[in-house]
Amino acid sequence: MTAAVAAALAVAGAAALGAPVAAAPAPPPEPRPAGLAWKPCPAKDPVEGARLKGLQCASLRVPLDHADPAGEQITLGLTRAPHTAPRSQGVVLLNRGGPGAHGRDLPAFFTDSLPKRVAASYDWIGFDPRGVGASEPELVCDPKYQNPGRARPDAVPASAAEEEAWKDGARRYADDCARRYGRILPHMGTADWARDMDAVRAALGQQKINYFGYSYGTYLGAVYATMYPQRVRRMVLDSVVRPSGVWYGDNLDQNVAFEKRINAYFAWIARHHAAYRLGGSGAEVAAAYARVRAELKAKPLDGRIGPSELDDVFLADGYGDYGWAAHARALSAYAVRHDPAPLRKAWQPPSRLEQNNYTVYSAVQCRDAAWPRDWGRWHADSERLYRQGYRFETWSNTWYNAPCAFWGIPGGPPPRVEGGPALPPILMVQATEDAATPYPGALEMHGLFPTSRLLVQAGGHNHGVSLSDDKCVDGAVAAYLDAGRLPASRPGPDQSCTAGPEPAAAKAAKADRAEQAAAHR
Repeated sequence: MTAAVAAALAVAGAAALGAPVAAAPAPPPEPRPAGLAWKPCPAKDPVEGARLKGLQCASLRVPLDHADPAGEQITLGLTRAPHTAPRSQGVVLLNRGGPGAHGRDLPAFFTDSLPKRVAASYDWIGFDPRGVGASEPELVCDPKYQNPGRARPDAVPASAAEEEAWKDGARRYADDCARRYGRILPHMGTADWARDMDAVRAALGQQKINYFGYSYGTYLGAVYATMYPQRVRRMVLDSVVRPSGVWYGDNLDQNVAFEKRINAYFAWIARHHAAYRLGGSGAEVAAAYARVRAELKAKPLDGRIGPSELDDVFLADGYGDYGWAAHARALSAYAVRHDPAPLRKAWQPPSRLEQNNYTVYSAVQCRDAAWPRDWGRWHADSERLYRQGYRFETWSNTWYNAPCAFWGIPGGPPPRVEGGPALPPILMVQATEDAATPYPGALEMHGLFPTSRLLVQAGGHNHGVSLSDDKCVDGAVAAYLDAGRLPASRPGPDQSCTAGPEPAAAKAAKADRAEQAAAHR
């Protein structure tokens, strides 16, 4: 499952929903373990640059193997935006998803995006999970798998030999990870991350935590709530993973869902034909995309941007509509005006942090569950979906996850996920047209946690719904965090918000004209 989450800035409206959930009296804090010393983050952090401005930084040592607490220790990098209200509601641990996404910058995003009253009442805790970013050791396997310094082969193999070459690359990547990090990989599963979270809770001197997780972060939160139900106060899970699909099945689901989203995007481009000149129907735009893809396969741009890199750029448009106009302009510039500059700007080689994110993504997903070890299964599923018309994502997603077919340690069994009646209510948030975590997964997770509430953005297609300028959703989230107010329980979704309009044609056309003018200055 490729990872991303929208970083749109918004100020949430504070709507009161349902009846307040009674809050238990705050228990006395546990003694803080020695060594968790907060200090201002550096002006230029080695990983995040200037994005930690105004935050406090600390680090925490935790066992590599929680079953051996006196054994080898690793380090977690933490950040904090302290509460500014006279009375604190405790701490909120934040997770962007992935697995493998960095997280120390998140407190600034949340305090900027939530109503001031809500932001002021918590300590917002960002953390880089084990193996990620500022946490030590930082895991980075063979960088050439994602960035060989030239255009990668077409992800859609045209022959058995091309498929074998991709397989060999995935096997080499898995072997390199095993060679570098053989002692660490057995301890990279979601259950290990949940235990790390509880170590963070203890180090912060809290008997209970609040938690906000996007995407994979919903699975991490659900595992934590299952393992430590007595430690949960409030929890928001946004863009919800299907637990029974972890992880091979969930990736097959993505292949189907992304086809629907890319077709919706091509139809949007067609409706803006006056701006982009790529065709008046979705099929015509798809044909224009295929022509550009074929041209880049025959002659990669700068020797580095071929068909797979083009797909990388447009994959983001299945996650959300935030880049629709810019990417449509890049495609139009290349296809219509023969101008490669916008496409060259749109694609960037993966940074070291992104390569680190991918390594940890692989380490967690390959460890969490048993993946097929017979390549015949992978090939048959990929071919079946591709021939059924799910072409945009299928083979690239296959290669993204293919190292799990050759991983150096066995995977599984997946952690148990379920909540009992004593667990405090969890708020789940889900867009009905989300491609990365399709809607049925939220329904399944909602059913596994009987006290949860499910807030649905009807017609929403972006991955990562909260704090992206939907006043209905953001108001519900703010009301829950502020006072525990929740939608009333009812069959199916407990509350529905109608998604806002897709990007406006006027804005897209205006942006297109502005970029053309700038190119000729």
